[in-house]
Amino acid sequence: MTPLRALLHDSHFRRGARHARFRPGIAAWGLVTGVAMAKSGLSLPLAVLMSLTVYAGSAQLASLPLLAAGAPLWVIWAAAFCVNLRFVIFSAQWRVHLGHLPRGRRLAIGYLLADLNLIAFQRARPGAQREDGQVRYIVGGIATIWLCWQLPSLLGIFLSEAIPTQWGLGFAGTLAMLGLTYGLMHDRSTWTAALVAGAAAVAAYALPLKLNIVVAIAAAVAAGLLMEQAERAGQKLKGGGA
Repeated sequence: MTPLRALLHDSHFRRGARHARFRPGIAAWGLVTGVAMAKSGLSLPLAVLMSLTVYAGSAQLASLPLLAAGAPLWVIWAAAFCVNLRFVIFSAQWRVHLGHLPRGRRLAIGYLLADLNLIAFQRARPGAQREDGQVRYIVGGIATIWLCWQLPSLLGIFLSEAIPTQWGLGFAGTLAMLGLTYGLMHDRSTWTAALVAGAAAVAAYALPLKLNIVVAIAAAVAAGLLMEQAERAGQKLKGGGA
């Protein structure tokens, strides 16, 4: 049996694929992103290349209006960088489980890991310890979510002209993204960061080049860090009082 067939028949891989929930939401968001790329003025080959290589829906959608507006390259890079800053935090959480792998495998898996992979993994394996089969479990989730994103995204690119704007796919994609975001909000710090981000995005809406997104991300990160520091300080005070 080839290594690929052995992996596909592995029980950990199959369980990881089954636990990769949110498939309808991911598919809807991928379709919306594919249509948006095709209708933003990108050529068909460039849109396909962006879908396959960038593989970051929020960063793609944040950069599209900047590309259409002819924004400077540094602004586009900064917007994409800020949108994806959350993966720095995610990578710290993955380190316990993937840090023992060779660098090449870590880079490949890290490139393909999405937000939802972390959600599914933490729900299925809440412990912070390395366990047997967990890498194969992670790869199963990666494969499922990658396919659920790329296939609708490519479909949206190739069929963008046949998909009427009256269908309201943008709103459907927004609802899907809200559902996905809700799964990440599991404590007071994340709820506070989300509320601060929303308020900052609305307050800075008048800024050009969609820079209100950057403002919202910066405000959310600052709020999240302050909340975590406050919680740690409170825990230290409780520990000292005990």
